[in-house]
Amino acid sequence: MILGIWKSRQVKTQSDFAVAGRSLTPWVLTGTMLATWIGTGSIFGNAGKTFDTGLQGWILCIGGVLGILILISIAGKVRSFNKFTVPEIIGERYGNVARLLSVITLVVAYMVIVSYQYNAGGTVVHRIFQDSNGNQLMSLEWATVFAAAFIVLYTVLAGLLSVAYTDYIIGITMTIGLLITVPFLYFKAGGWSGIEENFLAMGKPEHMKAWGVYSWMEMLMFSLPPFLLILGDANMYQRFSASKTQKGATQATVVLLFAVLLIEMLIVLGAWIASSMIPEAEIHKHIMIYTSFDLLPKFLGAILLTTIVGIIISTADSYLLVPATTLVKDVYHQHINPKASEKKIVLVSRLIVLALGFIAYLMSRKFQSSSEFFTKALYAYTIYGAGITPALVAALFWKRASKAGAISSIAAGTIITLLWKEAAFVKNLFPEDFYNQTDEVLPAIIISVLCLVVFSLLLPDKKKLDINS
Repeated sequence: MILGIWKSRQVKTQSDFAVAGRSLTPWVLTGTMLATWIGTGSIFGNAGKTFDTGLQGWILCIGGVLGILILISIAGKVRSFNKFTVPEIIGERYGNVARLLSVITLVVAYMVIVSYQYNAGGTVVHRIFQDSNGNQLMSLEWATVFAAAFIVLYTVLAGLLSVAYTDYIIGITMTIGLLITVPFLYFKAGGWSGIEENFLAMGKPEHMKAWGVYSWMEMLMFSLPPFLLILGDANMYQRFSASKTQKGATQATVVLLFAVLLIEMLIVLGAWIASSMIPEAEIHKHIMIYTSFDLLPKFLGAILLTTIVGIIISTADSYLLVPATTLVKDVYHQHINPKASEKKIVLVSRLIVLALGFIAYLMSRKFQSSSEFFTKALYAYTIYGAGITPALVAALFWKRASKAGAISSIAAGTIITLLWKEAAFVKNLFPEDFYNQTDEVLPAIIISVLCLVVFSLLLPDKKKLDINS
């Protein structure tokens, strides 16, 4: 918070608030991208799934890593555009209708992501405020309010100018914390043989399998949402724009590839080893929190808990900042007040962060009763990944992509994701077995891409727009 207050004094323009004045070096850029991507979906979602199914949880890391591999070729190109937001890039290529549709999709998806970060933060605070007898000193509801208030206030202070530098510190902390914690847990569990004996005693021999636990369809369903999200993630594109140079953006993304693979694998391994020592099924979603308190010495436990808190805060403030920047740049400045001064834009940006933060809190109350961080993460990833990523990637690499193709793709991907499990009539359109075994990501991305290709070819633009202009 002290860092945020200090950095807030340097915020004079929208560029300062939204893209840190385009001043980030490759190492800071890597740190902030790492801390943003490794969030509740990893520390609670992937860890909880690993607790349930065992060593093959490593497969949950693949989607994000493959997406970053492709991002390496995109990073420098995005930095050269000098745009602030993903809808801005889409609007330059496809026009205002596609731009506004992408704004709606982005805000909906990111509000879902922020809301369950609040839930995660509340869970950690709730667990911390417990006396030696196990009595809770703060209710879960007030703990969530506490976490949400801190996240919102910190984001309001200086935007990306403060977020990026704390993310950098958090990135270092999580790397060191997990590199120390996982080997300690491994030896505490008795090595490979000790872990195997523990799982056999629990009646879970399948937890030792690194392959064969998930079906090919399950692996596809787990990998597609994070792959699609990171490939078009506005957080990443905003950070590419915050880089000092085009080359720096590419260099940072190369380092990010290995950093994400390392951290994701360490989280999965840590959860797998810890699950061999904590058999209670009801704590699966909070396995890493229980590990901090119950399996580690206090000093190491504090480091791991700091890592968990940092992961939650860095992801929440980033996913809160992006939709605020998008609404300011693509709605307020574009359509409501094009002549607004830099000072007024910064003020409006802060007010929108407050408003979105409150909306996300209301959504978090709805999600409070749900224990499946993993399911919520995949759902939010799919809204964004199926709705925006195909049109965005096409804007960068496919010259024949048209307005009609982009608009139909964004609309179809978003609507199908929202309706697939919620609308009763959809269930009646497909065989029961297929519907029950298929998550929304598969139909959403297939139809989104089909709409993009078919309508682009049938209804080409009369005049090609150049997003470099």
